[in-house]
Amino acid sequence: MVAPATAPRASRSSPRPRPEAVRQCVVSMVAADSEGPEDRPSGKPDLRVEVEGVAGVTSDLGVDLQYLSPRMFRRERSIPLRGSAAALSNNLSVLQLPARDLTHFGVVHGPSAQILSAAPEGVPLAQRQLQVKVGVGVSPPLITQVHWCVLPFRVLLVLTSHRRIQMYESDGSLMVYWHALDSGDASSAQAMFARGIAASVHFICVGTWSGRVLVFDIPAKGPNIVLNEELTGHQTPITDIATERAQGQDGVADMVTADDSGVLCVWRSGTVFTLLTRIPGFGVPCPSVQLWQGIVAAGYGDGQVRLYDATTGALHVQISAHARTVSALDLAPEVGKLLSAAEDTFVHIWKLSRNPESGSIEVEHCHGECISDTQVCGARFCDPSGSSFAVTGYELAEILRFNSV
Repeated sequence: MVAPATAPRASRSSPRPRPEAVRQCVVSMVAADSEGPEDRPSGKPDLRVEVEGVAGVTSDLGVDLQYLSPRMFRRERSIPLRGSAAALSNNLSVLQLPARDLTHFGVVHGPSAQILSAAPEGVPLAQRQLQVKVGVGVSPPLITQVHWCVLPFRVLLVLTSHRRIQMYESDGSLMVYWHALDSGDASSAQAMFARGIAASVHFICVGTWSGRVLVFDIPAKGPNIVLNEELTGHQTPITDIATERAQGQDGVADMVTADDSGVLCVWRSGTVFTLLTRIPGFGVPCPSVQLWQGIVAAGYGDGQVRLYDATTGALHVQISAHARTVSALDLAPEVGKLLSAAEDTFVHIWKLSRNPESGSIEVEHCHGECISDTQVCGARFCDPSGSSFAVTGYELAEILRFNSV
């Protein structure tokens, strides 16, 4: 059982000096059944925000988080799983197929990945289980992530594990490529694995335990996939990779990678990937990261969500969004909604924007959802407009679905 906890309040005596323009948001979360006001609505968490304004930066977010009325999302029919989701960050992938009125979901459970198709109302239509291909008599290794990579000319399903990387056609029916992990960089005490998957132009990038990022060149069709490059900006295992579709422009950051030490590397893709800036860590892992219109959103092991400028690496906003490790971030690119989920049972939705006059990054809280008694391990928007999202939890044998009211 996982009980919601109160989020730590930001300290003014931070060991790392904050830039002048950083705004700090503190979100406190108290379980609805914990001690508190007797008139608190049943079943609703108490959410409050405090903002510290620095050097004349406006500190008013213009939103009351205590009770959100009317609610922006309501829970819909859940999708059953054959097994529960593993306790892995980013343990949910979603692929919407509007032309076929279908949505694919991918969830990892131990040595297998469950691939499901569902109708808009949540009715499951098909299920498939994938495992890492190994020799006869050898136990399949644990899978670390499953993710759909949407390229301009095809969609591939990528599976990572403790031994190899496998790429499939989008429905998981046919494996088109596999890559064995090289154990040359692993010590006898170090586990070998791949984790962190993203598509950039005609490349698929995959992170590894060594801190390297493998860049695969993907043809328009067929299995002739080749390892094009290895990126070496990190010293600790990769946790997540994010990209956005503005690739190829001179000086424009279109990929960000994160690692176990909290370090972020911002890249420009191309025939050769270029490291633009390296953002130092805060002494805690960064399990999930997103990129949108030059804004890097990073979720950390201490429950913080930090927003950086992708070009300069400057920290603009710091949000004490959760009481425990942030397990997933996602972005709805059409509207700039940011979804954050954590092990504290909460899912929050934020609205990101840039001030047209100052260019500063602004954030507004839109919605909060408590998934009672659940260690949330995956959460994704189900469409680019952010009108629906799905959630997975450790030992939860279903995918929870929420639609806008």
